Amino acid sequence: MPLPSASNSLTVRIKYQNKVGNLAKLAQAIADAGGSVGSMDVVESDSKLMVRDIVIDCFDTKHQNKIIETIKGLQSVEVVSVSDRTFEMHQGGKIEVTSKAPLVSRDDLSMAYTPGVARISTAVAEDPIKAFALTIRQNCVAVVSDGSAVLGLGDIGPLGAMPVMEGKAMLFKEFGKVDAFPICLSVNDPKGIIDAVKAIAPTFGGINLEDIAAPKCFEVEETLRAELDIPVFHDDQHGTAAVVLAALYNALKIVDKDISAIKVVVLGAGAAGVACSKALMGAGVRNVILCDRAGTIYKGRKEGMNPAKEWLAENTNPEGVKGTPQDALKGADLFLGVSGPGLLKGEDLKVMARDAVLFTLSNPTPEIMPEEAAPYARIIATGRSDYPNQINNVLCFPGLFRGLLDCASRKVDQNMIIAASKAIADVIKPEELSEDYIIPSVFNAQVAPAVAKAVREVAQKAGYAREVPKVTGI
Repeated sequence: MPLPSASNSLTVRIKYQNKVGNLAKLAQAIADAGGSVGSMDVVESDSKLMVRDIVIDCFDTKHQNKIIETIKGLQSVEVVSVSDRTFEMHQGGKIEVTSKAPLVSRDDLSMAYTPGVARISTAVAEDPIKAFALTIRQNCVAVVSDGSAVLGLGDIGPLGAMPVMEGKAMLFKEFGKVDAFPICLSVNDPKGIIDAVKAIAPTFGGINLEDIAAPKCFEVEETLRAELDIPVFHDDQHGTAAVVLAALYNALKIVDKDISAIKVVVLGAGAAGVACSKALMGAGVRNVILCDRAGTIYKGRKEGMNPAKEWLAENTNPEGVKGTPQDALKGADLFLGVSGPGLLKGEDLKVMARDAVLFTLSNPTPEIMPEEAAPYARIIATGRSDYPNQINNVLCFPGLFRGLLDCASRKVDQNMIIAASKAIADVIKPEELSEDYIIPSVFNAQVAPAVAKAVREVAQKAGYAREVPKVTGI
């Protein structure tokens, strides 16, 4: 049974007789039904009746209804109201635009808008680099999606994707102090996405592509990177790769293995699988085998191929292993799952090398649950927050874009991804490392500044950074 979570939590207003023991009976009934009771705030009380707002974590909508019916079935208890806390958070959207400068006088208006703004527009038109000093371009990222591959939901379209992209914008602001705006496009083909992003690019200092299905995401990113003078980053690819690589760096310190000597099996050959494989090889892994629905990818395979998989066939699986993921796992040091739920069994892991490492990142249900994998692996990481070692992209993208924007970088490249990975890994001191602590918490305040510094240094060394003049108007 899944664990109760705040993502499926309720606030239930309850009225009951104010007698000793009634609250305990209510809490026990909720617990017996599988709910987890959080805060219990008093709304009204007198000698006869008590009204409370009780927060209850559930594991899905069906379970929420079961909890409500359980409470309604109790004697002398009245359910006054019920609200879903997640839906309440999203009322009216989760982000807004606010002004940085006051507008309380004629002088303010004259400077912020007409006639004074004409001087700023002229300055930028005459020297476009000044846009990075005088407009939001200095600190603004577009979070772009067509909603074709939303995590755990699939192709739900641009409107369905909006709450996810708003959430991404919140993470940018909270963890990287980056202003981000969701741009959800009602186009499906790569050219339509490319044209739309190129058209809006002058507003932004960077582009974060999100939840665009493979293989079109590869063409979109490659074209935009070539044709725009601002960094273009597909988080599903490179954000995942950066955090996976960070976790691997620290895992290898514990199991005492050299990155160039390990064998890695990747299950899932979509955006994340391809990018993670390239990042692993860029970091020194020599033996990577990718698997998709048709089995291992190898040189000469014909079934279910596309340009990205053709590249993988030529550059991975050096021994030409054919067969199922289970066949590929023989002697593997790392299993990386970026595919779907429940695709492995504990028995499948018996053939892995000693001190095996498992990164099972399918969300919300991993390729194999940690409890089942535990007897066969020394280190396990997932994409979930309710298990140790959560591999979460938020460890990368806010700091990465913070660094890119700070130096007005023209590009983002593989060297920056590796630098970000090392910065994330190094946040954990050697004496702090353990099997259950190979990756920092998403709330660790050291992560984003460390990533930003590492990325900025690489951009400057590579010649991607721009000198933005301080514009005073004098």
